[in-house]
Amino acid sequence: MFTAKLALTTLSVAAMLSTSAVPRWSQAAEPGDEQLLFSYFVGNGEDGLHLLHSTDGYQWEKIAGGRSLLAPTVGGDKLMRDPAVVVGPDGRFHMVWTVSWSERGIGYSSSEDLLHWEPQRFLPVMKDEPTARNCWAPEAFYDEATKQFVVCWATTIPGKFAETDGQIKRNDDDPGWDHRMYYVTTPDFETFSPTRLFYDPGFNVIDSTLVSAGDRYAMILKDETDRPFPAAKNLRVAFADRAVGPYGPAGEPITGKYWAEGPTAIRIGDKWFVYFDKYTEHKFGLVTSPDLLTWTDESDRLQMPAGVRHGTAFRAPTAIVERLLSVDRPNEHR
Repeated sequence: MFTAKLALTTLSVAAMLSTSAVPRWSQAAEPGDEQLLFSYFVGNGEDGLHLLHSTDGYQWEKIAGGRSLLAPTVGGDKLMRDPAVVVGPDGRFHMVWTVSWSERGIGYSSSEDLLHWEPQRFLPVMKDEPTARNCWAPEAFYDEATKQFVVCWATTIPGKFAETDGQIKRNDDDPGWDHRMYYVTTPDFETFSPTRLFYDPGFNVIDSTLVSAGDRYAMILKDETDRPFPAAKNLRVAFADRAVGPYGPAGEPITGKYWAEGPTAIRIGDKWFVYFDKYTEHKFGLVTSPDLLTWTDESDRLQMPAGVRHGTAFRAPTAIVERLLSVDRPNEHR
C-alpha cells in the first residue's frame, strides 16, 4: 500500500471529498442538465489536456480552439498522454494520465470546473516492481457498489508471463512489451490499496476501460498481440460481477483490421458508444451497442477533429460546459 500526501494550495484531498466541499455547480445543477465532453491529447502529450464538446455523440468540436487547458508538470518526461477523466460522487472531476513511456507511476489531479486544477501529483503505483518497464493508459472508474474508485493501467514486467514474453520488440536487444492490466482502489485519491494484477487474459493486453451495465461490469480492452502474425490489435469485451473482477474470457473482436486502441465508452440514449483510435488510419472510429454484446460500426457517422488521440468521453453540467465554450486562452492549475 502507498499513501500519497501533498500540501495543497486550498483544501486537502480529504476535505474536497467531504460534503462541505461539494462543488457549487453540483449543488445547483438540475438532474439531467449535462452535456458531453471528451478529453484527449495531441502529438506526444507534451502540451497537456485538450477537450472536445458534442451535443449528440457523433459530431465533436474543439474547445478553446484546440489549445491546451492544462500543462503537465509531473514525471521525468512531463507528458500528459491518455488523459482519463471520471466524475466522483461529489461532482468533482478526477483525472489520471500517462506521464512517461518508461516510469513506474501515473499522473493525477482534480478540478471543480475543468479549468482550475489542483497541483498535479505523481502516483507511484508500480514502485514495488523494480523491473516494471512502464505504466500506460491509466483509467479511473467510480464504483457505486463499493464507494471507491478503481484505477487501472497496463504494465510490462519482463519475464512475468513467459507464454507471451517478447511481444512488441523494437529490435533484437529489446525485451519486448508484454502487458497485463493492474489496479488499485481508493476512496479519495489520498490512500490506496496495494497494487494487484487486474486482468491476465493469456495475451498481451492494454487500454482497458470499465463501465457498469445493470447487474454486471464490462471491461473493454485492446488485444495487443503482435505475434505470431497476423497481429490482433483489436478491441474485445470481458464481463464480471464486481468492478475489480474476476473478469471472464475476452469475447470476439468488436473492431476491424485497422488496429484499434484507446477505447472509451459512454451510454447515450438507448445504446453504448465506444470511441477508439484507428491507429493505422490516423483517425477515430465508433462502434455502438444496445447491450455490449451486438455491435454496429458507425464510424462513418462520427465527425472528430483531426489529430485527436486517446481520451475519455464523459458528462459535465451545462453551466461548466458553457464556461468552457467561452474560453479563449489556456488556463493553468492554481
